[in-house]
Amino acid sequence: MELNLKNKVIIVSGGAKGIGLGIAKVLAAENAIPFIVGRNKNDNIKAVAEIASSGAKVFQTVAELTNPSACEQAVAAVVQQCGRIDGLVNNAGVNDGVNLEDGSYERFMESLHKNLVHYYLLAHYALPLLIKSKGAIVNISSKTAETGQGGTSAYAAANGGRNALTREWAVELLKYGIRVNAIIVAESWTPLYEKWISSLSNPEEKLKEITSKIPLGQRMTTPEEIGNTAAFLLSEKSSHTTGQLIHVDGGYVHLDRAL
Repeated sequence: MELNLKNKVIIVSGGAKGIGLGIAKVLAAENAIPFIVGRNKNDNIKAVAEIASSGAKVFQTVAELTNPSACEQAVAAVVQQCGRIDGLVNNAGVNDGVNLEDGSYERFMESLHKNLVHYYLLAHYALPLLIKSKGAIVNISSKTAETGQGGTSAYAAANGGRNALTREWAVELLKYGIRVNAIIVAESWTPLYEKWISSLSNPEEKLKEITSKIPLGQRMTTPEEIGNTAAFLLSEKSSHTTGQLIHVDGGYVHLDRAL
């Protein structure tokens, strides 16, 4: 299917690693121009080099997205470099384990800035350009908002916010023809996931236990599979899809775990 994304400038926050990198690679393969926004310059440059090696156009800017002014500056960098914005993928974040019993106000609020506030700010600052292009927004979210996980109150709250903003923006932006959807991720193999598994005393056993509960294929979702759905949602081929929470999770959330 031709998605007609050629030369479309798509911001991908957290696009240097993991799911974000998977999305950026798919967009580049579809001849779009991913613009990576990430906190680590070396990671950004490495991702750009990897994507550009195939002949694709790709750009990056360094931004610590927990800093509100950095969100505005990141969008300004995209506009200065490319002159347009055709899509936004809000992806950056981390499951930081701020729980109810041992957490604190300070850590809870810090987590919301890591995982939710910049979703709003990037969309806010990109909106004038998205209105011009009639672009689309894709918010990457997590199953934790729907299933709970235990020990991660702040991250679950942030993802509940991501889901709510998806529906709210879909309504608010109808008048501009801007579509807003979310991809709900369950278990996807990323560097952060690998780091967490490796920190356990029985990583191989734990990984086998987790994957055995994923109905479709008893395997994790790949970043590329999430990227494929993101590319579709950003494209005109999903022209009548908005306000949707789309689960790309091998049936993890909704299918019977006894399968």
